[in-house]
Amino acid sequence: MNRMLMTGALVAMAAMPALASADYPNRPVKLIVGFSAGGPTDIVARAFADQAGQYLQQPFIVENKPGANTIIAATEVAGAKPDGYTLLFGATNHAMIPALYKAKVNFDALKSFAPICTIAASPYVLVVGPSMPAKDLGDFLQLIQAKPGERTYATPGVGSSGHFASVQLLRSMNASMNHIPYKGAAQAMSDVMGGQVDSSLATLGSVMPQIQTGKLKALAVAAATRSPLLPDVPTFEEAGGGRFVADAWYGLLAPAGTPKEVLVKLQDAATRFSKEPDMATKLQVLGLSPQNTCADAFTKQLAQEIQATTELAHDLGLQSE
Repeated sequence: MNRMLMTGALVAMAAMPALASADYPNRPVKLIVGFSAGGPTDIVARAFADQAGQYLQQPFIVENKPGANTIIAATEVAGAKPDGYTLLFGATNHAMIPALYKAKVNFDALKSFAPICTIAASPYVLVVGPSMPAKDLGDFLQLIQAKPGERTYATPGVGSSGHFASVQLLRSMNASMNHIPYKGAAQAMSDVMGGQVDSSLATLGSVMPQIQTGKLKALAVAAATRSPLLPDVPTFEEAGGGRFVADAWYGLLAPAGTPKEVLVKLQDAATRFSKEPDMATKLQVLGLSPQNTCADAFTKQLAQEIQATTELAHDLGLQSE
């Protein structure tokens, strides 16, 4: 009898994770963001949290944990219990971690996570401030070629997605500029607008308000087609700069080992978010567009980006810390 009771208890215990997964979520979900409040990643995360909370009928609570190029946030999620209640809302720079911080982190940027879905994307746009009197991309190229390595460009930091995208652009144009790294996009854009730095290749979502108010001038969009938000701004190809396409994604990742049933529910919530017309309108106002790359496709994309950024970091002589 005791043996039968013990067997029954073991069976019940084994069934508990499955039952918990089926009941997911039955309490609030933490959405960890590795950036400060108010930035593009935070804005998209909060929009997703609102809708996911309504759809899954539990609060999705955004927690901002900026610092160390999102390593602090990623470390917390990688070490969290894989039950779907602690998630990472990340961005393109997640793929830069292995290239720059492999020796510093205790997680694998790919294997320690279960990529769920990308939520939105923002194309990069080349902007200039008052110190760069360029009317178009042709003027910009003439100005930087007249003083190779002297004209400046700002990025949110060494090894950031903006830094790597800028290097790729300069290589494609066979040009050189002086890199001025900052600790974030806000300070970088402030100095471009103030004339301390000449230009920046920034995500449209991070500079749309400044472009609209005339504080920054957009010269070209790094997309296959023009942005509906900037119909008068040509693509790089249209402006004579060659076919240069680059964007930043914003997406959802869970700790590795999260039950498939939980991942499917979160994928469904992410897909609903991306297909919601009202969300698309809200994202466009922010210079973003819905993007829905999920599960294996997202994992494959992330793996390819990690490989590409690692190779580029090696080319630039950036040592993994």
